[in-house]
Amino acid sequence: MSVQEEVQISPDWVRISMAAAIELGLKPGRISGCNCGCINLLQNYPEGCYANCSYCGLARERPGAAEDNTFIRVAWPLFETDRVADRIAEKDVGGGVGRVCIAQVQDARAYDDLVDMTRRVRRRATEVPISALVSAPTLTEERLQVIKDAGADIIGIGLDAASEEIFHANRGRGVRGPHRWDQHWDIARAARRMYGAWKVNFHVIVGLGETDQDLVTLFHDLKAEQICGYIFSFNPEPGTAMAGHSRAPIHRLRRVQLAKHLIENDDLARDAITFDGEGAITHLEAADGLVRSVTDSGTPFMTDGCPDRAGVVACNRPYGSYRPGEEYRDYPFQPSADDLATIQDEMKLQEVQHGGFPV
Repeated sequence: MSVQEEVQISPDWVRISMAAAIELGLKPGRISGCNCGCINLLQNYPEGCYANCSYCGLARERPGAAEDNTFIRVAWPLFETDRVADRIAEKDVGGGVGRVCIAQVQDARAYDDLVDMTRRVRRRATEVPISALVSAPTLTEERLQVIKDAGADIIGIGLDAASEEIFHANRGRGVRGPHRWDQHWDIARAARRMYGAWKVNFHVIVGLGETDQDLVTLFHDLKAEQICGYIFSFNPEPGTAMAGHSRAPIHRLRRVQLAKHLIENDDLARDAITFDGEGAITHLEAADGLVRSVTDSGTPFMTDGCPDRAGVVACNRPYGSYRPGEEYRDYPFQPSADDLATIQDEMKLQEVQHGGFPV
């Protein structure tokens, strides 16, 4: 690492997703089929991240230099924070930015720098909605209030694992990491009390070794506490402990997406979902007309994330779960008629409408 790179650290410098850099005109290029609705920012330190999550490109024990690491398989170019904040303000004239999300890493400096960076964006772009994607071990209830006062209206937390067992194996003591399941829930509940209903979210990854039953249980629990759940599809990062781990089959992801939508929006009951002996969904007890209309809307299969000022999903994360040319894991735009036909084929919708999924 050069001497210059060693001093290009947060809060004065920030990494920005490539899609967001293109959206702000900081990098050349275009995004096929959509715009980048959320400007995703990521803190930068020479040491990378102190956490050691098995699937993460920023993991402490991932081979190579921290500045060469990726996050959700996406390059994050480095810019001066004030320059990025100025570009956000310029683009947000007339509401041109759906949302800004500032993500912490696990580092002793991360909380203070998150507050600083949030204030920088808020001073320049006074109306843009700001999410803080936080690292739970860095926070207390008092710190959550400071983040809110700095300008963030939503708190996001990377729970990632759908069960306590999977969490410990991939984020906690199983990988010599600092994360604790109970602490993540404590911070989420404290933020829920402070920020309000549906103003707190957990990120959840499909494909870390959990079962469909684990995911369905989590979706019901989150709904009961008025905490959002935003799902990502596991996509192995080279050089990580899970680099050789297979992705969830597309039919499984589609069924989980459908079940999640029905739970959240149509009150699908716990006992309306049947699982096999391995915890995979085999049947949804829902009206054929409902399943058809929900599927035809395409909404369950679109990227879900924090909303813009109008309540529409802003965080569409183009190429966050798949590479250009691969099948869409989640759609960053409204699926077309051809896309819906593909989704139905992937999910075997006719099986859903005639008694359930095939085992």
